[in-house]
Amino acid sequence: MDRTYPKVTVSKKCENFIKGGHIWVYFDEIRSIDGAYENGDIVDVLTEKGRYLGSGYINDHSKIRVRIISKNPNDKFDEAFYRRRIDYALDYRETVMGADFSSCRLIFGEADSFPGLTVDKFENILVAQVLSLGIDRIKDLIFRNLIDSLRLRGHRIDAIYERNDVKVRALEGLDEYTGFYPMEGLRTDLSGEVEITENGIRYIVDYIGGQKTGFFLDQKYNRRAVAKIAAGKRVLDCFTHTGAFALNAATAAAHVTAVDISQTAIDMARRNASLNGFTNIDFVKADVFDLLTDMAQQKRHDYDMIILDPPAFTKSRSATKAAERGYKEINLKAMRLLPRGGYLATCSCSHFMPDHLFRKMLFSAAADANVSLRQIECRQQSADHPILWGVEETDYLKFYIFQVV
Repeated sequence: MDRTYPKVTVSKKCENFIKGGHIWVYFDEIRSIDGAYENGDIVDVLTEKGRYLGSGYINDHSKIRVRIISKNPNDKFDEAFYRRRIDYALDYRETVMGADFSSCRLIFGEADSFPGLTVDKFENILVAQVLSLGIDRIKDLIFRNLIDSLRLRGHRIDAIYERNDVKVRALEGLDEYTGFYPMEGLRTDLSGEVEITENGIRYIVDYIGGQKTGFFLDQKYNRRAVAKIAAGKRVLDCFTHTGAFALNAATAAAHVTAVDISQTAIDMARRNASLNGFTNIDFVKADVFDLLTDMAQQKRHDYDMIILDPPAFTKSRSATKAAERGYKEINLKAMRLLPRGGYLATCSCSHFMPDHLFRKMLFSAAADANVSLRQIECRQQSADHPILWGVEETDYLKFYIFQVV
């Protein structure tokens, strides 16, 4: 194989890992490196017998030493290569999202072979997050071709806003910052808010000050599933954030109470409720753990349905046990607060809490609450956040709806 890229030889364990579908090479799986390179350059990854496994970005700053972007030895990493990848990603979203393409995730990192890159579309605004050095070095090319491809498809784009304000960038040797991306034909003077419509509900998205990119698009269809079950019921929405589950429930529920510890989140949720003219919803600023504990001590059964959409309780494998205890605590309390025949929607957004552990936790909580769980739905993230088999990090969202009996 006549190639000019530096050669990274990896262990048999890593070879099997890559052949199984993964695209990361950890620092301790490298056996040798042949050739000079700069961090962010493309290298070839080889087996110990010299067979080609893939090509990707190398970075000595990161424990993930190489992020593979192709397993095809015939690929040339020129502008045409990246344009094809962008078009593949957009073709896929137009196919699976249909009319919901107006606000969806356009690029989902490793699942779209753009490791460390997230791009969300909120109507005419793109919000991007770059978490890998290799992508950061070519983001000008990526953004330019992404805008061009979207416009050729008839989509107006006014601005790209970068949310590179995450600590993981430091692990790649990158600075943290936010701001509008300067490009000819794009604006850099916008307010930072945009209105979107999801499941027929209008929201204000704060893409400058909101969490992550400003709005959690991955629960789109799970929220719709909740609305169906919530019809005519009294609903408690815990960890409401900007009110998305609460507002979907409010389209059909008798009444919804939305709870969050953040006053900023409550204020935005209230704005969103007002925007849609909902009058059957109230908002409570409170710590969900404390609120559920108080309700349990008072033996209150005020709600027919409880929604639990907490933030990730763990962002590392070492904290999984503690996270499991946190998930069990809130689910156990919710099960005890619901009347027999009540409904529970519960989820975890951490890939460090795999589905089998989440199910085990729910089973244990149900046993302690002396109830049984009748499963109505088992769901995951929406299709604009595709799960790439072999890359477990892309399979992160667990969502269940039960009747508690």
